[in-house]
Amino acid sequence: MTDIYKLYPKDRITLREVGLRDGLQMVTQYPSTAGKQEWMKQEYASGIRHFELGSYLPKDRYPMFADIDDLTATIDALPGAHAAALVPNLRGAKNGFASGVAELQCVVSASEAHNEANLNCSQETTLRQIGDIVAQRDAMENGPIIGVGLAMSFGCSISGHVAPKSVLDLAEKCYAMGIDIVSIADTVGYAGPHQVAHLTTEMQRLAGDKHFGVHLHDTRGMGLANAAAAMGQGARVLDASLGGLGGCPAALNATGNIVMEDLVFLCETSGFETGVDLEALISVRRILDREMPQEPLYGSLAKAGLPKAYPYSAEPQNT
Repeated sequence: MTDIYKLYPKDRITLREVGLRDGLQMVTQYPSTAGKQEWMKQEYASGIRHFELGSYLPKDRYPMFADIDDLTATIDALPGAHAAALVPNLRGAKNGFASGVAELQCVVSASEAHNEANLNCSQETTLRQIGDIVAQRDAMENGPIIGVGLAMSFGCSISGHVAPKSVLDLAEKCYAMGIDIVSIADTVGYAGPHQVAHLTTEMQRLAGDKHFGVHLHDTRGMGLANAAAAMGQGARVLDASLGGLGGCPAALNATGNIVMEDLVFLCETSGFETGVDLEALISVRRILDREMPQEPLYGSLAKAGLPKAYPYSAEPQNT
């Protein structure tokens, strides 16, 4: 198995591009395979190394993910690039194992009501299935990293309030069964910086030497403020999507993930080195404009441009 401490070093920020999966799950128009490959190669050239490529779902119902094996092969050919894929169940995991993708991402909701609506089963059943996936991975000679995203960690569009303790209890169960990285997700954009800082602090304490991530949406305009709060409390793995692509079937009128370009700018101006060429990253948006002209793109940096004084000489915090 890949050394997770090399893949997710604790002493620097890791940014994960989730636009190819989370960003495309609700679009009316999606890029061609060639367009996706160009997107990945150019974003890789700008400095991004982690890509969530899609999900192992029935191809007739989810055609936007039908080319996931082609995308995995593309990433495998880029030195130092890392591919992840979402697996909603054991069947999807078996396809993921067969593909050789380096990381499989599972999901369980911190809200029982949302878990039932999203996965058609209880939290208990979902956790049992995830445990089976881990067991199958552990029986492999060179199995993938397995992560879990805790959906609705900051509140649920169905049941409302979600207690932080219930999120932490789920995270603890995931770590106990052998999950490599657990991510808390503001799936419907309910959180503010105070809530994010609090839960991040508790996740940092719970995880210890293990890894955790933060997945944020900008539904109510709090995305970057929440990212700053998370990084300030020790989060070093954050998800984002180029142009802020994405949405959520559980949140009507929701905008997408936090914007990757703006998140890179936040990191760099806060003293966290990312190794990303921002001008090159912003230019990748042209591919999305060409391939998905009907889909809105977001981002303040792309609109306003980089400051003339950029890059700043901030005191590095990656130590």
